[in-house]
Amino acid sequence: MEGNKGFKPNNENQGMPTNGGNGKVRIIIYIVILAVLIAITFIDFGGNANEINWNKFENEMLLNNDVEKVVVVNRERADIYIKPESIDKYGGASAGSNIFSGSMPSFYFNIGDVESFESKLAEAQKDLPKEQRVSVEYKTEHDYLGSIISWIFPIVLILVLWWFVFNKMSGGSGGGQIFSIGKSKAQVFDKERKVKVNFKDVAGLEEAKVEVMEIVDFLKNPEKYTKLGGKIPKGALLVGPPGTGKTLLAKAVAGEADVPFFSLSGSDFVEMFVGVGASRVRDLFRQAKSKAPCIIFIDEIDAIGRARGKSNSFSGNDERENTLNQLLTEMDGFDTNSGVIILAATNRAEILDSALMRAGRFDRQIHLELPDVHEREEIFQVHTKNLKMASSVKIDFLAKQTPGFSGADIANVCNEAALIAARNDKKEIDKQDFLDAVDRIIGGLEKKNKIISETEKRTIAYHEAGHATVSWLLEYANPLLKVTIIPRGKALGAAWYLPEERSITTKEQLLDEMCATLGGRASEEINFGKVSTGALNDLERVTKQAIAMVSFYGMSNDIGNLSYYNSTDDYGFTKPYSDKTAEKIDADVKAMVEEQYERAKEVLRNNMEGLTQLAETLLEKEVIFSDDLERIFGKRKGENKALDAINEAKEQEKAEAEQQAEAEPKQEENNENQPEQDA
Repeated sequence: MEGNKGFKPNNENQGMPTNGGNGKVRIIIYIVILAVLIAITFIDFGGNANEINWNKFENEMLLNNDVEKVVVVNRERADIYIKPESIDKYGGASAGSNIFSGSMPSFYFNIGDVESFESKLAEAQKDLPKEQRVSVEYKTEHDYLGSIISWIFPIVLILVLWWFVFNKMSGGSGGGQIFSIGKSKAQVFDKERKVKVNFKDVAGLEEAKVEVMEIVDFLKNPEKYTKLGGKIPKGALLVGPPGTGKTLLAKAVAGEADVPFFSLSGSDFVEMFVGVGASRVRDLFRQAKSKAPCIIFIDEIDAIGRARGKSNSFSGNDERENTLNQLLTEMDGFDTNSGVIILAATNRAEILDSALMRAGRFDRQIHLELPDVHEREEIFQVHTKNLKMASSVKIDFLAKQTPGFSGADIANVCNEAALIAARNDKKEIDKQDFLDAVDRIIGGLEKKNKIISETEKRTIAYHEAGHATVSWLLEYANPLLKVTIIPRGKALGAAWYLPEERSITTKEQLLDEMCATLGGRASEEINFGKVSTGALNDLERVTKQAIAMVSFYGMSNDIGNLSYYNSTDDYGFTKPYSDKTAEKIDADVKAMVEEQYERAKEVLRNNMEGLTQLAETLLEKEVIFSDDLERIFGKRKGENKALDAINEAKEQEKAEAEQQAEAEPKQEENNENQPEQDA
């Protein structure tokens, strides 16, 4: 079970060829044009005139006879021209020149009103000789360049934004490719671009592999089946919980088949434009027909395959339904698709449209379940191939330590164990690293520095000891494997159980598990006379379990053999029972929980000495194992194959250690005798 090794994007078959080099050149050109426009707009090319105020102009420049002329521009600004011989007096300001308007002023100031300026200037010059008085010129300037830019700049900006937005919408292939948005986004793998994953990399899933291998064999040797009158299956739906290997199995089909393989996700059909999804479906099947025989794989098909006509009030349009209708038509419509097989994967098969699930579209449903102990052992062997492990690590022991783990979880355990070993500067990954990795994944990271008072620590210890005691003494409860009062993740204490792997669960087993779950709160009440908020998760689990037993599994005497479970109601807005029945369900749920709570308290009262001893041991060691419970309470009543296997593995490990200890002195003795033999 490997990752995405071997899958690479294939733009040649997506209908939108990449144009990365030209796209970068265009971006650079647009940036340069934009920068030039901004520079022309905001940079002053009119010279180096400095702004002054009226007082400086009147008291210094006019009185000293340094002003050559004054030009009023557009009735709002007065440009001051200084005589060349007087330039150095005013900080080195010099007259400039401009290609558009010739000589430029040295100083300027804003005049406000023209009449007011003229009266002030006349008043300032009335005592000056006539030859020193400055004349005023009036001038009107038109900024043609600025006017042109003020029109061009917004247009250019809009064009740049338009190009950028439509370039993104068309998958980065340039605004000119906007009309190719309806093309399929499927990646194509064929003889030139093979996937490196095959069936040897898929551990477990033997039944599922038989199903898909038959499809591959049909494509390779169609005559073997058609000579008997058989027809090629239209499609197969892979159904199972997350992490069980649905996508990996599809990759293995791609690696084994010598036919083109189209791979895409259900979300690839979804787009903001109306009609794009249906267009992409049509384009996908058009490409597939041209390369038949071939396989199409749609991952997470529930993105477009949800049942139609439900909860329409929550969507603004029926674009998803249009896409689904087109998919249904292409899979089994008037036009046949000979040689095109559709594989799809989902973990929510119950919400798919019934028309999609019927024979003739998805002829087969392949269910992938969580691996059992033998399949987990095979998966561990796949993921530990490249790990440097110590010889003491036994694969079968790891498989027994991880009940309920999916293939993805096991891959995560192996990777986490390698990281933990590297963090501790080890040269090999030993068994403890794997156990720490399992604890890390299940419970979260240890928080040894979290501040907890002695009273809280004691409450947590007795709470966890209550769980451990009740689970150990009840026949059908899951036996304890390990319990700790070191905070992990969001929990202040944690317990690891080893559930027996079974296909069905009886009422007695469910009640024993419920009683063990309530053992923590029962222990708090018995030992301290009060309860805390630490049982929140326990109460939530127990309540959900009791509701399921009463209303789903028909395990209530009052309700009887009725089930109100509705797998087709996505939102649960409707209740399939009356208010009177709801009252009965609430009463039965409460009575069931209270009965098991009293039962837990009774079990703890009858074993107070062992409970106290276990809690004190937990306070002292912070971590206890099943050996400690066996020492205090003796052997368990019930038989648990998984626990027996763990104990057997421990005994075997102990025997191997003793044999190794006995062998070491003999080896030393042989080494001492060796020189004498040589002599």
